Amino acid sequence: MSQIISIHSFRGGTGKSNSTANLAAIAARAGYRVGIVDTDIQSPGIHVLFGFDEEKIHYTLNDYLWGHCLIEETAYDVTSILGNSAKPNSKIFLIPSSIKAKDITKVLREGFDFDLLNDGFIDLLENLELDYLFIDTHPGLNEETLLSLTISDVLVLILRPDNQDFQGTAVTVEVARKLQVPKLLLVINKALPAIDFATLKRQVEGIYNAPVAGILPLSEEMIQLASSGLFCLQYPNHPLSQEIEKIAKQIIQA
Repeated sequence: MSQIISIHSFRGGTGKSNSTANLAAIAARAGYRVGIVDTDIQSPGIHVLFGFDEEKIHYTLNDYLWGHCLIEETAYDVTSILGNSAKPNSKIFLIPSSIKAKDITKVLREGFDFDLLNDGFIDLLENLELDYLFIDTHPGLNEETLLSLTISDVLVLILRPDNQDFQGTAVTVEVARKLQVPKLLLVINKALPAIDFATLKRQVEGIYNAPVAGILPLSEEMIQLASSGLFCLQYPNHPLSQEIEKIAKQIIQA
């Protein structure tokens, strides 16, 4: 049965897009058909992790929302990025948002049809025969985010060990519970290696009464990579990659 996975954070700069891309790649590498939708339409960027630039993109999510194409026409097969690690059934599709200034401005000025976005998610699941659809959301709480939460089977909230993140995440958790999201997982990102991870995990689970699926350490290698690829593929044996894989397994088993 297909599942929709929303990856969200209350604030920007948490590493949400990197987490989304790596989790989706690990799921695809395990032999699943996976889609990734960049719904951070105001500040898109996940395409960069897959080596996409403006010249490679013909249709985007924006074009679908403005009635210029079908949603499946915005899906690009990026399975080749998995290399030799892909299994015979592995597939990963990327649905990018436009990085053109005029398109971003149009969204900010005119908005878009949120019901059409919901329909597009369902069409992607059916037409691409996806096992998992990962949604990279816009940070904070807005209409688009609430739509994503209402149709999600799993919500993964990314937060840093930071008091502002703690407060914002508390609001998001409350909203998710009111919307009755079936499964909620917390992921702590950019944790300093010197922190006692076990204590941090107990603290955060106590605050939100929700499971912490994993704690991702702040990594010098991740910083050096500078979004020029998928970390889990370039550093498969790194402790950070192993932790991301542990989180992915919990999502797949959800």
